Amino acid sequence: MKQIALDIGLASGPTLKSFFAGPNEAALSHLALWAAASSSGAPARSPVPSYLWGAEGSGKTHLLKAVQAALREQGASAGWLDAGTLDPPEFSEHWSAILLDDVHLYGAVQQQAAFNWFVNAQTHQLGVLAAGAMPPADLSLRDDLRSRLGWGHVFQLHLLGEPERRAVLRQVADARGLFLGDDVMDFMLTRFSRDLGSLMELLDLIDGYALQTKRAITIPLIRSMMQDA
Repeated sequence: MKQIALDIGLASGPTLKSFFAGPNEAALSHLALWAAASSSGAPARSPVPSYLWGAEGSGKTHLLKAVQAALREQGASAGWLDAGTLDPPEFSEHWSAILLDDVHLYGAVQQQAAFNWFVNAQTHQLGVLAAGAMPPADLSLRDDLRSRLGWGHVFQLHLLGEPERRAVLRQVADARGLFLGDDVMDFMLTRFSRDLGSLMELLDLIDGYALQTKRAITIPLIRSMMQDA
């Protein structure tokens, strides 16, 4: 059976609490403080920009969306820009922060919008959180945007090792009351996309299929699920 890539997002909305930090504890702690509400009720965010970089599957988008959700819980809104935003909105003074995802994929339109948002954010002392696949200095972006992305806090996100991915799978399965045998975990980790988001989505699909078919979670069940998909 050939390896199947399930590069799809999490079934539930990402949160900071659901992010398994592993070697990325410094970045997670920084963002938790960045997004937290102060005792006065005002978001405790720094106007110094923060930038996350790392390989696909390291959790960059998860963290940006988690911060967006945390701000929303506080009653705040944030400007969101990614490479799929073909018609970026104008900067809004009602935003509490701006979030720039996958900046390494920005075309001319997104770069212009990001630079405009960045300048306005600095004027209004708003936080800026951005993410890309490589360090700021290596980004193929216009100089004025690249330099701004790199002058603040920069964190490299590292992929989780296999023991850490196994620990997350076990933790989530136990929380759901599911039994995952070692053979099932081996199968999941060797036959499917190994990034954590995809594994969590796979576990969600397996759980639903097992409930639907009233069968235990086994390798034959997973194979049957993929054949029925």
